[in-house]
Amino acid sequence: MSSLVKLKLPPGLSRVGTLYETQGRWYASNLVRWNQGNMQPIGGWAARTNVAMTGKPRAILTWRDNTSVRFIAVGTEQKLYAATPTLTTMVDITPAGFTAGLASASAVAGYGAGLYGAGTYGSSRVDNVSVQDASMWTLDNFGQYLVGCMSDDGKAYEWRLDISTPTGAAAMSGAPTGNLALFVTPENFVVLLGAGGDPRKVQWCDQGDNTVWTPLATNQAGDVNISSQSRLMCGVSTRSVSLIFTELDVYTMQYVGLPYVYTVDRQAENAGIISRGAVAVIDSRAWWMGNAQFFMWDGGSAQVIPCEIYSAVFENMNTTQRSKIVAGVNPRFNEIWWAFPSTGSTENDTIVVYNHLENTWALHSIERTAMTHRNVYTNPIMASSTTGYLYDHETGYAWDGTQPYATSGPAELGAGDRIMRINNLGFDEGTSGDVTVTVYASNWPGLSETTYGPYSSPNLVDCRIAGRMLRQKVIFQTGTGRWGTLRADMMPGSWRF
Repeated sequence: MSSLVKLKLPPGLSRVGTLYETQGRWYASNLVRWNQGNMQPIGGWAARTNVAMTGKPRAILTWRDNTSVRFIAVGTEQKLYAATPTLTTMVDITPAGFTAGLASASAVAGYGAGLYGAGTYGSSRVDNVSVQDASMWTLDNFGQYLVGCMSDDGKAYEWRLDISTPTGAAAMSGAPTGNLALFVTPENFVVLLGAGGDPRKVQWCDQGDNTVWTPLATNQAGDVNISSQSRLMCGVSTRSVSLIFTELDVYTMQYVGLPYVYTVDRQAENAGIISRGAVAVIDSRAWWMGNAQFFMWDGGSAQVIPCEIYSAVFENMNTTQRSKIVAGVNPRFNEIWWAFPSTGSTENDTIVVYNHLENTWALHSIERTAMTHRNVYTNPIMASSTTGYLYDHETGYAWDGTQPYATSGPAELGAGDRIMRINNLGFDEGTSGDVTVTVYASNWPGLSETTYGPYSSPNLVDCRIAGRMLRQKVIFQTGTGRWGTLRADMMPGSWRF
């Protein structure tokens, strides 16, 4: 007697241990998301600009001026650019005297590293490699103006929106040099990290005046040195407090007014950030990628985010190029995106996505080196180092010739040692014919699989599938589809092994 079995899988990816251990879960995916429990393709992308920028785009900022005109700024290791929505070419606003940086990180080790004669000839050395980071911009808006700092140049710049002339950004008068990063607090202070070449110094200007940096009784400029064992990396502002990150720690920067102006307190050890661009903020919360975990600031404390696809991220990363990792926000779908370089790439070629509302994970194979953090434009904006263009995402359903898909771990069909036979498959899809399903059947973990399909609607689909366990691969043909449940009409097998 046949039985109808629903092969309903929970939303999101899980990759803990072996493929067999990922029973009843989605194991791999590309260009799909889980939204309100159902799988669907992500939106496509289209080029916003049509002339390549010089250098590798590493940071994007979008904001509005006082008349509500929208702007985009992009920093590369060689240039600083800006544009408005009507421009398809980025305008060069690189400051005079700007010192270009490094397009890629470099590892310094090998022959000649270390003391002559130390250790035995031919033996391996442990942790003697020093990495010089790729050059990363940190960008923010100081009122209606753009401010920025590129780590290897070290100066703090301001640009006053003169895009039609155009006039380049200019160094802030009186600001220290040798800085690593900057950000702007909710109270309208520009904050420099690693100020003056001191890797642990936090320095801020007078409130609303980035030309005043020397503390006096008549202003609120000031500075403080943190006591971390690591260097300062970046800072961000949430609705209620600013966060400062080192490679090892996270600090809060709280406004208290005169005479101290700000207090800087360590909130968590071993919760540092992996790169200067690896944090995203929504309202009073922040999410960031650490060196071996993901973290969240919930408005009051730093929390670890358990990651169900840990091995696909941290064990599949080119750690030499980790300084290039960037984060972005896709607010329409409650998602935080991180782009990182996989082990086989020197540029960000993989995106890990966390749905913070539904607590699910996804992966995409897309090359992106910078992302927007704010919902100023209708669609998220990202940059490619391959083309040097900006792209509007979540627009249309063109994925550069790639089809969205997801592949599951195995589902064991029969009790004990019985082999089950499937005679029919039923598809629960949003648009009939939009999805194809391939089934992989085997009798034991690790044995070769028999491929059945691909199958597509109309329902029901006649088939002849046999095995103790099966996996499914769902492929979307267009962007209109949704995927819910695979239903199998099964007959018990009549033989044993």
